Parts: sequence; structure tokens; C-alpha cells
Amino acid sequence: MMHKAGFVNIIGNPNVGKSTLMNAFVGEKLSIITSKAQTTRHRILGIVNGEDFQMILSDTPGIIKPAYQLQESMMDFVKSAFEDADVLIYMVEIGEKELKDETFFKKITSSKIPVLLLLNKIDKSDQKQLEEQVQSWAEKVPNAEIFAISALEGFQVKEVFNRIIELLPDSPPFYPKDQLTDKPERFFVNETIREKILMHYKKEIPYAVEIDTEEFLEEEEIIRMRSVIMVERETQKGIIIGHKGSALKRVGIEARKDLEKFFGKQVHLELYVKVNKNWRSDQRQLKRFGYNQ
Repeated sequence: MMHKAGFVNIIGNPNVGKSTLMNAFVGEKLSIITSKAQTTRHRILGIVNGEDFQMILSDTPGIIKPAYQLQESMMDFVKSAFEDADVLIYMVEIGEKELKDETFFKKITSSKIPVLLLLNKIDKSDQKQLEEQVQSWAEKVPNAEIFAISALEGFQVKEVFNRIIELLPDSPPFYPKDQLTDKPERFFVNETIREKILMHYKKEIPYAVEIDTEEFLEEEEIIRMRSVIMVERETQKGIIIGHKGSALKRVGIEARKDLEKFFGKQVHLELYVKVNKNWRSDQRQLKRFGYNQ
């Protein structure tokens, strides 16, 4: 029996629905989703296996103009997505007019591999606006197949999925057939905690935070985890902890509930907060946290 396998890399501006789409394809919550920009910091692989195919999806950070070293590293993940793609998904949303980086846009329009342009969030538009947007993007990216979708509502998602399978090259699988992602378990612990911080804290706080899970001990009935929330300043530490520890406690409770669903067993989660000055601009620290690979 013939088998297809390939890398399908998703790029686009922040908040266009890249993570929502990948999670819909994979059927698991691998990428965190919030309404804030720069939610995704890493390049995360989600692996979808069928009897005769393996689709390796890659969710990347939203394209921005970098302001500090961490963001430079995030954009390096996007650059790498162009290098190994068999199918490129360029995701835009209704009302969007351009990609925030002209160099990346030129790479898309001159791509020699298949490009699917997904016009997302069409549930927020009317027919006239939709037709205008499809026409506009068809002129801007003439080498792309265009699909109007709603990743959140599941509209046209199956059709896109089937089209990707058609475009995958003939190949044996790259990963074991029971593998869901390339990331270790601790990565998803870190991301779950970071998602709760993105949801509950404002302004600069979520962007100054990195999570380091120092302990992950799986027993028969329970997983015991100890994670450190890194911030850049003492004032941020106080905000994360909150009055009598109330804010930190809320993060811990919500993260634990999500982790119990993800791992399918009881979780004991201990959270601590430490100051790690200017980690976002420190090459050594960034490498330690999985950036600058």
C-alpha cells in the first residue's frame, strides 16, 4: 500500500488562528490559544497519523518585527518553517491586508511548493466582504489555493485536511505512528501554566514570563510536578503571586485541572516564582529555555 508523509507548516500574523487550526487537525490541545498576540513562542509539531498517511503539522509564532532577542529567536522558528515544508499554509483573517514582514511575504509568493491560503474567521464576515477578500488575496498570492474557513467553528476544516493529504509526497512515516508531537511532557506543563498567566495578567507581565518545570515524577496514580515561574523584576514577582498568594493559587488550580485532562490522571502541581533578570535578552538563558536552537 502506498504511504504519504510530509511537513505542513502554518505561518501568518499573530492571532489569525494558526494554533486553533493545528489543534483541530490533531484533535488535541498542543498549542495554547489566547486572544493575546505572541501566544506561541516555539515551533510545535503536531503529528496526525492515518493508515496510509502521516501529516506533520508545524505551528509557528505569529510574524512580527522583533524588538528583543527572544522575538528574534521566535522569528528564526518561522524562517525554519520555510526550509522543510512540503505544503505551506499561509493563514490570514477576514479584514487583514498584508503580512507584517515583506521578506516572508515574498517567500510565500515565490514558493515552489504548494501553498494553501486559508482565509479564517469568516463567521465574522458577510458574503460581500468575503468575496472581496477572496478576490484581493487571489491577486496578491496567485500561486495559492484559497479556502475560506472558520477554524474555531470547524467550517471547511475537513476539506482543507483532505486537500493536504492529496498534496503530501509519497514517503514512509518520519515518526512512530503512535507519536503525537515532538515535544516532551514537561513542555506541555510549561505551556499550560503560561497560558493561564496570559489569560489572567495584563500588560507586560505575560511576556516577561518563562516557565521551567524542574520536577516531573510519574507514579501509578499521580504525577508530581514542580514548576518555577521566571520573571524579570521583583515587582513582577509580586504581581504574579498576588495578595496573600491568591493570584498564583488561581493559576495553579486552573493549570492542574487542564493537566489532569491532558495526562488522564491526577496531578499534584507546586508553583514557585523567581526573578531571572533580563532573561529575554540573554543568549545563554534563551538556549536553556529551548530558543536559539
